[in-house]
Amino acid sequence: MLHDFTSQFWANTVDGLTVGSIYALVALGYTMVYGVLRLINFAHSEIFMIGTFGGLTLIQVVGFDNGPYTGIALVGVLLACLIASMVASGGAALVLELIAYRPLRRKGASRLAALISAIGASLFLQELFATTVIPHFFGHGGGRDPIHVPDLMKKETLFSIGSGDVRNDKLLIFVAAIVMMIVLDRFVNASKLGRGIRATAQDPETAVLLGVNIDRVVVVTFVVGGLMAGAAGFFFALLYQQTMFNIGFILGIKAFTAAVLGGIGNLRGALVGGFTLGLIENYGGSIFGSEWKDVIAFTLLVVILLFRPTGILGESLQQARA
Repeated sequence: MLHDFTSQFWANTVDGLTVGSIYALVALGYTMVYGVLRLINFAHSEIFMIGTFGGLTLIQVVGFDNGPYTGIALVGVLLACLIASMVASGGAALVLELIAYRPLRRKGASRLAALISAIGASLFLQELFATTVIPHFFGHGGGRDPIHVPDLMKKETLFSIGSGDVRNDKLLIFVAAIVMMIVLDRFVNASKLGRGIRATAQDPETAVLLGVNIDRVVVVTFVVGGLMAGAAGFFFALLYQQTMFNIGFILGIKAFTAAVLGGIGNLRGALVGGFTLGLIENYGGSIFGSEWKDVIAFTLLVVILLFRPTGILGESLQQARA
């Protein structure tokens, strides 16, 4: 087992950073909503799932299933599908906030009620896609079966680091996650809306007195988190070339683990936690076997909650500074 770990170290590192990028993008939604509302949005995993179908819908409607593409055509197709996935997830996150959370918030319901609503919304979206959306709109009779996503780009090895081959799709996912994280970090720390988000996270009552529109802040928080989850959904489909109605269930829990690992409520912590979780589960998989990856991830969640519940960085969204 130790020989497998050393011989596959760089390969596992490349794979860990790639999947960790996807975890990090999804974790941003968990951490932003928690930072503002102190709510664990367990339906966020289905927002990610909707993102995978957003890109697939555009592929089928426009006819992008004749790939793989190259050159300018590849750039255009990737951007179009990425935007479609982000718009689908961002729109779904907005509807989720308006229907599942805002009525409870206005009635002063407890956090437990909001948590139950999140779980109910998650199960509802899964079953909606399995029984209605997939069979009727994707021509797939078995709504609970995996759906193949057409290959948009020819996956080629650009260079190698030791035993790790860095493919073009993996490098794209890693770089895109870093860029999106930087843009989001600057948005929260430098823009007017970002200051409103931080003010609401710190003290909602005082923020209202200072003229902050809480409803608008909450909407922006959900939509931005949805956009990041949509991007993650597109990258997941690009990497693994499949999706299904419950594709977000396990990945969503892992993304939540990444958010807790980095520091729940901390944007930069989501990125650190995503990369750390991706690396740890891939390293552990080479030692104990790939079937142990989920066990390793969830064991890590328990350990973090027991010994360092504030996470690696341990700083909340409200403590960020411009």
